[in-house]
Amino acid sequence: MTTARKEIVDPKVTRLYHCISKCVRGGYLLGEKVGDEKVDEGLENRKQWIEDRLQFLARHFAVSVGGFAILDNHLHILVRLDPHVAVDWTDEQVVRNWLAIYPPCSLEMNNEKLVQQAVNKELASPQRVIQLRERLSSLSWFMKALKEPISRMANQIDGCSGAFWQSRFKSIAILDEEALLATCVYIDLNPVAAGIALTPEESPHTSVRQRVEHVREQGNIEVLKLARQGSVAASQAAGQQLTDCPSQFDRQLFGIASDFCVQNH
Repeated sequence: MTTARKEIVDPKVTRLYHCISKCVRGGYLLGEKVGDEKVDEGLENRKQWIEDRLQFLARHFAVSVGGFAILDNHLHILVRLDPHVAVDWTDEQVVRNWLAIYPPCSLEMNNEKLVQQAVNKELASPQRVIQLRERLSSLSWFMKALKEPISRMANQIDGCSGAFWQSRFKSIAILDEEALLATCVYIDLNPVAAGIALTPEESPHTSVRQRVEHVREQGNIEVLKLARQGSVAASQAAGQQLTDCPSQFDRQLFGIASDFCVQNH
């Protein structure tokens, strides 16, 4: 018998989870090819859809993304639940975040007057706002909001219907620093093990590649090399440059491991 997700995921036990979701029947539905057909070059790669969606959801959920790897038939995501963030949102922030994720079909999101009317309608029900606040800090709702749009877009392009993902995603609780390190290494090395790339930093659609590209853009590769050799000062500088990122999504990617000891104990 399947165990309810609420009995598996408990932020009071740990806020960190390694999530794994597979395409239905293990099909290579996220690869460069779908069946024997090459994906239309005029269309976005499906892995890029997921990467873009992760960045979008990280701005609107009280769930932080600490790492990810998108492979041809499954994906790995390291997340941290931040329910205290949702608690601090105003009621209007809660509603606006929800409408950004699930906009009504008839609502013109670029028309602020109409958006405000939709916000006011939701605000008229305090119980509804409570429900939305809970959903925006829920791992299940986060994964649902990630996977459902990908399924619809892929099925539309393929001209088919039915399941795209296996029905449930796996969520593995991360209980200590050793488990966190092992999970990060596992996610970063997964594309290498799958033969997609020769090295982690060459792996497309992964958080490790984002981290390396960020460091290269800052011209600080030498700092990481010194940190690897055991320099305390270089290690501190490396930690700072990885968390000093322009976007909220990037800060989530680079900051979770460094502040785990403070926030999860």
